[in-house]
Amino acid sequence: MVAKPQPQDDLDESSAPLIEHLAELRTRLLWSLLAFVVATCLSYVVWNPIYNFLTLPICNALETRGQECGLILVKLQEGFLVAIRISFFGGFILAFPIIGYQLWRFVAPGLYRKEKAALLPFLLASPLMFFVGAAFAYYAILPLAYDFFLGFQQGPLTLPDDPAGAAPVDNPMAGIVFQGSVNEYLSLTTKFILAFGLSFQLPVLLTLMGKAGLVSSAGLKSMRRYAVVGILTMAAVVTPGPDVMSQVVLFMAIFSLYEISIHLIRRIERRREAQLRADGLWDEDDEKEKA
Repeated sequence: MVAKPQPQDDLDESSAPLIEHLAELRTRLLWSLLAFVVATCLSYVVWNPIYNFLTLPICNALETRGQECGLILVKLQEGFLVAIRISFFGGFILAFPIIGYQLWRFVAPGLYRKEKAALLPFLLASPLMFFVGAAFAYYAILPLAYDFFLGFQQGPLTLPDDPAGAAPVDNPMAGIVFQGSVNEYLSLTTKFILAFGLSFQLPVLLTLMGKAGLVSSAGLKSMRRYAVVGILTMAAVVTPGPDVMSQVVLFMAIFSLYEISIHLIRRIERRREAQLRADGLWDEDDEKEKA
């Protein structure tokens, strides 16, 4: 009698969920990639207005000094590369909410209803705080930083090839005038904006960790002195050069967000404590741990 082959039902049932999750992940990644590509193409169509918007901080800083605003192309292909850089930057900004939505669609089926209700506000707050941080960098930090850097110019503030602004013969001072590269300027500006946008995710991250019970308001208060050192270090790294004013402004903004996070986590803890008391699950050990 020939033995019948063993059924593979157990193997199929155990592997099917993994395959379904991988297929779902592939779908979400494809939608995210499509959103980024479409947003990048749209940004390429209007890359020139985006460029004009990104160069407003340096142009305003130069205008206050009576200088004309102009950036140069160092390489022949640099103009095209600038358009591509701006397109990628605009594509990431425009596609960010859609990418976050696809992430939510992938994670949501594995969450309970209460977990969905707890996580959804943070997913909505994350892009909002990113845009707030980017706007703070553009309107507050960049003007201060560029005004500081342009302060190192001296002599006749005209370009060397400008005959109308040629220095007198008896002027012994060698002129130092800004003649910036388009690529270098956009690289610095976009790094500023992205760095501040990501830095403003701090309250979202800490509050989400507090919601999950990974951190507490008392713990964050006890770590305040170390947070001050860490934020100062980050401010020194993110802001280029010895721009003390920008570093101080960034420190004040991030430290304020840290204090706001403590307040938000404390509110979450109070609601959790009230719920436990209402359910009769609050005991003396919890009171001692709170103290």
